[in-house]
Amino acid sequence: MAIAQAVSKYLTQKSISFETVAHPKSSSSCETAHAAHIPEDHLAKSVVLKDEKGYLLAVIPASEWISLHRLNDELNRDLQLVSEDEVEQLFSDCRVGAVPPLGEAYGVDTIVDEAFNSLSKVYFEAGDHEQLIVVDSEQFHTLMKGLRHGHYCKSD
Repeated sequence: MAIAQAVSKYLTQKSISFETVAHPKSSSSCETAHAAHIPEDHLAKSVVLKDEKGYLLAVIPASEWISLHRLNDELNRDLQLVSEDEVEQLFSDCRVGAVPPLGEAYGVDTIVDEAFNSLSKVYFEAGDHEQLIVVDSEQFHTLMKGLRHGHYCKSD
C-alpha cells in the first residue's frame, strides 16, 4: 500500500520534505519501531479519542501511554477511546492502527505531546502497516504548528 492519499496531499500542501522507511508488517506501535529499527520514542503514535464535543487526535510517543485523566483535566473534557469502526470511518484511506499524526488532513482536531520537541527526527505511520514517514525536527514542527502542545502521557 502506498502513502495514504490524504497524507500525501497534506504533506505536499505544506511543502514537507520527507523520506519513507519500509518495515515488515507490524501490529502495534512498539512492534513497528522494532521492525523499522528506530527508537520507540521517535515514533509518533496517534490515539483517536472522542466526547460530546467531537473527535480529537492525540499524538504521543509510541513508547508511552495516553493519560486520559490528565488530558481530560487539562482540556475540561470527557474524552474516551474510539472504536476501530469509528477510526476506519474517520481515516478511511488508512489501515486501523496505522493512523498518521496528521488529524488536520482529515478534519480532526489534534494535540501533540511535547516529548517530540527535542528529537532530531520523527517517524510516523504512512497509513499502512508496512511503511513509515520520517521528517526532520523542523518539518515535524511545521506540521504541528498551531496545535495545542502539552504533556499527555502517563507518568512513571
